[in-house]
Amino acid sequence: MAKLISEEQMKVQKDFIMKLLEENNNFAVKNGRQRLALTETYGCQQNENDTERIRGMLKKAGFGFTEDQNEADVIIYNTCAVRENAEQKVFGRLGILKHMKEQRPGVVIGLCGCMVQQPHITEKIRKIHPQVNLIFGTHELYRMPELLYAAMHRRKAVVSIEPSDGAIAEDIPVLHAEAQKAWVSVMYGCNNFCTYCIVPYVRGRERSREPEAVLNEVRELVAGGCTEISLLGQNVNSYGKDLDREIDFSDLIRMVNDVPGVKRIRFMTSHPKDLSDKLIYAIRDCDKVCRQLHLPFQAGSDRVLKEMNRRYTKEQYLEKIEKVKREVPGISLSTDVIVGFPTETAEDFKETLDVIRKVEFDNIFSFIYSRREGTPAAKLDFVLSEEEIHRNFDELLKVQNEISKRKNDAYVGRTEEILVDGISKTDKNMLSGRCDSSKIVNFAGDESLVGKYVKVRITESRTWSLNGELAE
Repeated sequence: MAKLISEEQMKVQKDFIMKLLEENNNFAVKNGRQRLALTETYGCQQNENDTERIRGMLKKAGFGFTEDQNEADVIIYNTCAVRENAEQKVFGRLGILKHMKEQRPGVVIGLCGCMVQQPHITEKIRKIHPQVNLIFGTHELYRMPELLYAAMHRRKAVVSIEPSDGAIAEDIPVLHAEAQKAWVSVMYGCNNFCTYCIVPYVRGRERSREPEAVLNEVRELVAGGCTEISLLGQNVNSYGKDLDREIDFSDLIRMVNDVPGVKRIRFMTSHPKDLSDKLIYAIRDCDKVCRQLHLPFQAGSDRVLKEMNRRYTKEQYLEKIEKVKREVPGISLSTDVIVGFPTETAEDFKETLDVIRKVEFDNIFSFIYSRREGTPAAKLDFVLSEEEIHRNFDELLKVQNEISKRKNDAYVGRTEEILVDGISKTDKNMLSGRCDSSKIVNFAGDESLVGKYVKVRITESRTWSLNGELAE
């Protein structure tokens, strides 16, 4: 059973929030303005969810928010360790902030998240970026008020990256990015130890929240106007294995489905080895669960899958997909794919393309393998050249783009119910939202529709999105 952060420990953090609030109120009176914080998130949905908690604590402590680093009094980057590109972006940002810090020495610069949970990265930051005042790891997020207070009152950098399998902190204030939909973490950590992945080392072992805690958070969100709930975990299919009761993720989905006011339920991420028939039936039976499944297969070669420690075969994956399609007709499927795992050969890559063609995913998230220090795969030598890997990656995208466009073509003429998210990222004159299958739909409409459900008739398909017009 997961360890809980005690009420006494959480009270300490609430006391520090009040100390920060008092200081911020005094600052506002003296300076005629509110202290402002800037937060930036790199990485996965779990990081996004963690940032919402950081922002919730900052708001309680009296901070306002800005997206302009030149206005910010506190800057916090929530970092990712899964791919090297995310780390390089953070180091690039720190280089820019170094000059700003020289001009405004009072600004507090903080780093948190998976990247800094790695001791060698933290040591590098301390050596070459002394402008960073605050560093805290994934297991110390709940202590952010205490650590920030210390960083604001000390000359030396405050660093807290204690190695841990982690504990669960409930009752952290949360400031959700959107009122109408929200991520709800149901578990943390991962026990799978895929040989390419750093997550178990920086997020700790799997630990599930009690179902009552999850349901209470969902009810609070609904009371605040939220209608779409996305259940979140590194491997949601493992939910409940560490609890002292008979409950699994399919049971939890059915519980959330029964909460009045919830209109849509999504979830991620699922591991193929743990996708049970019981969960497939829950997707089929629960009327609020969106007909969408994200199921990463990563590679099509059984040999590569074994070396990745994925613990399923290509045949087993395809069998599960066929069962999902049979039980939930029309379900939208997406996946993650790694191209260029060190031991992957040209023949192995063909097996990956075969899976793409047989399943016909609506969408894929594809990545070129990124070596992560501390993982078993980091010690392997590459079979293919960098040029061959990039050529394979381009071929993968070409095959999938054709499939995605064909899948989207089938939507033309349909009328879909859309939850309106806001202004389209591709056309500022359009609104954008997602239908039940999570496809992005752009259409003309008034901004007053943001946060509402509307019917949209699909008039045009593109590779990654749909265009339409209001049907009512």
